[in-house]
Amino acid sequence: MRTTVRSKYAMAKLEPYIFNTVLVVLLLGITALTLYPFWNTIAVSFNNAADTTRGGITLWPRKFTMQNYRAVFSSGTIYHAFLVSVARTVIQTITGVFFTSMIAFTLSRRSFVLSKPFTVILIVSMYLNAGLIPGYFLMKQLHLINTFRVYIIPGMINAFNFVVIRTYMRSLPESIIESAKLDGCGDFIIFIRIILPLCLPVLATIALFIAVGSWNSWFDTMIYASGRVNLHTLQYKLMEFLQSSQSQSKSAAAIGAMGMAQNLASSMVTPVSIRAAITVVAALPILVIYPFLQRYFITGLNVGGVKE
Repeated sequence: MRTTVRSKYAMAKLEPYIFNTVLVVLLLGITALTLYPFWNTIAVSFNNAADTTRGGITLWPRKFTMQNYRAVFSSGTIYHAFLVSVARTVIQTITGVFFTSMIAFTLSRRSFVLSKPFTVILIVSMYLNAGLIPGYFLMKQLHLINTFRVYIIPGMINAFNFVVIRTYMRSLPESIIESAKLDGCGDFIIFIRIILPLCLPVLATIALFIAVGSWNSWFDTMIYASGRVNLHTLQYKLMEFLQSSQSQSKSAAAIGAMGMAQNLASSMVTPVSIRAAITVVAALPILVIYPFLQRYFITGLNVGGVKE
């Protein structure tokens, strides 16, 4: 009897250690599976293009080279496109967060008579879209085609971001706003000095969403601003470069098939290596910014998890 009790007591003491060990091993395995594709992409981007075609690249490049990155940055326009992308991302993030949160604050006030109708209109826009062609003609009528404004104005208000911010604002105590009004503050002062600081976690989360979407966007450049080279973004330039490398690869394969260029492939980059280098170049700025917003991002995701 005593032996049974002792064994049960020993197992009870070991249970937390066993559970923590299994949990750590499981999480490390999930982390490795998550990081492997990106790490493999980095390895491929630093590997010789001709050697990459053999396959078998895992964690380290077999033949280290910077040729893939030299090819990506060989065009002088890539640096201007980078500046355009940075300007677009910064301005669109600031304007998107500010104007969306302003509308969310207005429509989160239960005293506002038209709150429900305007909210319904915004939510309906999440599910119904006029389409690409009507959208293009709308931009054309607004004189936004081939202008930098086409990157900013359409993204000032986002229905999904509005719903997230409004939900957070409705969780704030009404007494805070009432106290500010008793002190003589107007709605705009309340919004700027009280509401925005209190909503910093959710605003940082939305800012990250907008920044990532804006940085990765290239399709709107192709549709609305392809006519002006000085408005091309980094993602659009990288997409053009990838298509160009794929075309060159097919041409080289055709020439090689005719026996005219046996060693041509060894001196060229390949679509696989260029795609890996482009992925690293495109993802690096977001990876640099994300750690600074991570704590706000996690807090924003937990909005509504605890109610008092």
